[in-house]
Amino acid sequence: MTSPAGPDRFPGVLAVDSGGSGLRVALGRGDGGVPAVRSSEVPVRTGARGIDPDHLMEQLVPMVRALAAETGVSRPVTAVVGAAGLATLGDALRAELPGALAREFGVGTTALAADAVTAYAGALGTGPGAVVAAGTGLIALGTDLTAWHRADGWGHLLGDSGGGAWIGRAGLEAALRAHDGRSGGSAALLACAREQFGPMSGLPGLLYPRPDRPAVLASFAPRVAACAADPVAADILRTAARHIADSAAAVCTRDAEPRPRVAVTGGLVRLGEPLLVPLAEELARRLPHARRVAAAGDPLDGAVRIATDLAAGRLGLPVDETMLRVVQNGPAG
Repeated sequence: MTSPAGPDRFPGVLAVDSGGSGLRVALGRGDGGVPAVRSSEVPVRTGARGIDPDHLMEQLVPMVRALAAETGVSRPVTAVVGAAGLATLGDALRAELPGALAREFGVGTTALAADAVTAYAGALGTGPGAVVAAGTGLIALGTDLTAWHRADGWGHLLGDSGGGAWIGRAGLEAALRAHDGRSGGSAALLACAREQFGPMSGLPGLLYPRPDRPAVLASFAPRVAACAADPVAADILRTAARHIADSAAAVCTRDAEPRPRVAVTGGLVRLGEPLLVPLAEELARRLPHARRVAAAGDPLDGAVRIATDLAAGRLGLPVDETMLRVVQNGPAG
């Protein structure tokens, strides 16, 4: 792949953030600077083989070519792909994606990372600590820089407790309880659900067949936060905060630091005070010894950082087969 600026004039780094709500891609120079970014609201499909590498590449190729034309970056020397579900559903990605990136873009070194790893790098860099990545799903990750410690991230059917899909599902359940006249329902959430999805009798047909069901569920989370004056909605948000704090506590270790840093990152932070106030209280209760810090950046920033560190030969985070795998494809070009 070459650019109008000429072949290999600006070898650079490629970073990808693939999550339940879509795909974001950054391409920039390997010597630093602000990369250019493209995004898609179409999540990468998950099928019988897990995360679908062909569908990822279908979206990625035109986005990277557009970014190359914009930036003058030709062959990325390194690529980092942070993907939700990589740890449990990433076998096909691990087998096929490094070769596909080498063929299409001349990538020499590819790192495949769980989205929690890129969230960690974006939030805390390469020091020890713990990060909760709370978006459509939820996963917590901690490290003492010798190994990764993970909690949750089991997907919207088995876990991701406290994440956006979890909050949205709980809010819709409360709406349906009110619709049926059962206890535990919320008239406020029922009104919001009807406004967003239409008649409740049609909700299963709108939801169950969707391949992006977690994202659809998570789209209702802001409505739950907007109804925080309602006691049912407030209880959902308090319970979500408790789940988030539980996951943070499970991965936060004092082995590397007596007062480890803890950060929460991801789209769920945008719900604001209705979630963040009870979350601060729960984190203080569960982790009184930890230092709560603001995330320095998001998962795409983390993918860029890992790609830049790989290009410079100074990656400081633990490498393993599941959470952060590095594959050498030979010299780019």
